[in-house]
Amino acid sequence: MGLKKSFLVLSVSCVLLALLLLVLVFVVCNVISSTFPTGGIQISPDGTIVKLEEPTASQQTILSVLGIIQVVSCIALPMGGLALSGVLYYHIKLKQPIAVLQNGITRIQNHDLDFIMPVRSGDELGQLCVAFDTMREELLKSNQELWRQMEERKRLNAAFSHDLRNPITVLKGTVKLLRQGTADKQTIDRLESYTQRIEQYVEAMSSIQRLEQMPLRVSECSYSLLRSELEDTTKLLAGTFQLSISAPDNGTVQIDHALFLIVAENLIGNAARFAKSEIIICLQQRENLLLLSVTDDGPGYPAELVQNGPKPFGKLNGDSAHFGMGLYSSQTLCLKHGGALTLTNRKDHGAIATASFQTNRKP
Repeated sequence: MGLKKSFLVLSVSCVLLALLLLVLVFVVCNVISSTFPTGGIQISPDGTIVKLEEPTASQQTILSVLGIIQVVSCIALPMGGLALSGVLYYHIKLKQPIAVLQNGITRIQNHDLDFIMPVRSGDELGQLCVAFDTMREELLKSNQELWRQMEERKRLNAAFSHDLRNPITVLKGTVKLLRQGTADKQTIDRLESYTQRIEQYVEAMSSIQRLEQMPLRVSECSYSLLRSELEDTTKLLAGTFQLSISAPDNGTVQIDHALFLIVAENLIGNAARFAKSEIIICLQQRENLLLLSVTDDGPGYPAELVQNGPKPFGKLNGDSAHFGMGLYSSQTLCLKHGGALTLTNRKDHGAIATASFQTNRKP
């Protein structure tokens, strides 16, 4: 029942019960008083007057008490019925929902949203408990969304700072050549190109909330240009190793140039950290995919990394300086470009990272 109907039913029931008890009290009192002499006189039909027996003092006292009981009952029993209806109404309809709501408020104040409101009635308070539980669920979702956004922003900032390391390293190497006076026009062009890339990258990363939202700018690039940039990047990031780079001699490909270079720099830089003496880079076209594989002769990837793929902030080989953001952001960017990042180990020691990019990908 609803609260109003329940209150009306309980009130009427308790008042009726009080009235029944009141009638019972009057009946009992009358039965008891009828057993005592009433006194006075009795006039018979023939006119004879008979004096009736007078009640004794003790009987008079009992009769007075019975009268008082009747008067008090007329006041106490109806009021007691109303009081009883209030007590029953509280215990039946109010006590449990109020306790549930108070418990829910206390848990929310303690920042505990992982609970369920027990709703056992369909009245107004039950509906209030349902609404309160809905509010708790929405608050929990909001907190989870805020936490997810904070984690995404943390990953985005880590990927942003990580992906800037390699271009900055290239710029430092170019500046070093300029200071030594050994720079040529190609060095100046590289300096200008990387400066523009950093500017575009900073602008893109500043305007997005998630790494997956990074804009895709597909343009036509020649294989000779990609090969030349891979050679320059490899010399600056891994110039002390024995290098081998292979790529198609002729032709063009539709690809996001900046995104491709970010992934390439991450894979080359990662190989340079773990390689012993040799790094092999292979660029090839297979159907509608452009494949970039970077192979090193280092210790190889951990089995967990090969099986589960890169995770954000996943340390490799206990190296606290690198948190796996390079591989993670490369994987995310490959997926953004319709491809994937595959990590495998060579049989004779070493690791192979293969990034694929869909060449007919639309922005």
